Amino acid sequence: MKTVMTIAGSDSGGGAGIQADLKAFAANGVHGTSAITAITAQNTVAVTDVLALPPSLVANQIDAIIDDIGADAVKTGMLPNAAIIETVADRIRAHSLNPVVIDPVMVTSSGTRLLEDAAVEAIRSRLMPLATLVTPNTREAAVLTGEQIVTLDDMRRAARYLAESTGASAVLVKGGHFDGPATDILYDGSDFFVFTEERIDTTSNHGTGCTLASSIAANLAKGADLPTAVANAKSYVTNAMRAATPIGAGHGPLNHFYMLGSDE
Repeated sequence: MKTVMTIAGSDSGGGAGIQADLKAFAANGVHGTSAITAITAQNTVAVTDVLALPPSLVANQIDAIIDDIGADAVKTGMLPNAAIIETVADRIRAHSLNPVVIDPVMVTSSGTRLLEDAAVEAIRSRLMPLATLVTPNTREAAVLTGEQIVTLDDMRRAARYLAESTGASAVLVKGGHFDGPATDILYDGSDFFVFTEERIDTTSNHGTGCTLASSIAANLAKGADLPTAVANAKSYVTNAMRAATPIGAGHGPLNHFYMLGSDE
């Protein structure tokens, strides 16, 4: 059994964060562990409170997992401040963790910035150089590059620029906010790959980014090459959205276990 660790925030509504990550790990056939970076009070409508944990506690969680269970892959999600980002980067280096999938959670679905400039710079300079893959959506890629991203060519330029300027091995720019089919662009340091799936018209789309990154990490842990891992993960997310039952008054969770033939 391969093991994958998520380093991310907790979503009390169960739609995103470590809750989505752990469900995605299980659905993709790996054992999931977690190092929690923040506790949020949220539901399908809003986030009402956030508490970042002490960096030392984040480090101790990572160390405890690695010292006993290990990690065949790592996925990072919500890292709420520069101190935690630097701590996570230090522990990745100290334990020589690889592969590492970084989901740079910094912009809400409505476009609101979640991180201060210092934290964004810490992601760029401390964390992304350690990445096997970085998975920004177009809004996050715009923050990281300082450029507007409105076309597929913009996505290609952003992916190449982020890889070359930060040292990340590969970048996947997600086009879920564009109209039309859901198209993502992967740049692996030399070639581009395009992944397109049907756009699902649903409000059950909370945690899609977390779930995609976690699914990619699970596939990498099991030995898939990067394009195959991305393709498998994107198909999984699409199916989980398609099979979801509406929960809550806002944007609800995916059905991570749709393959079992019952509601989540």
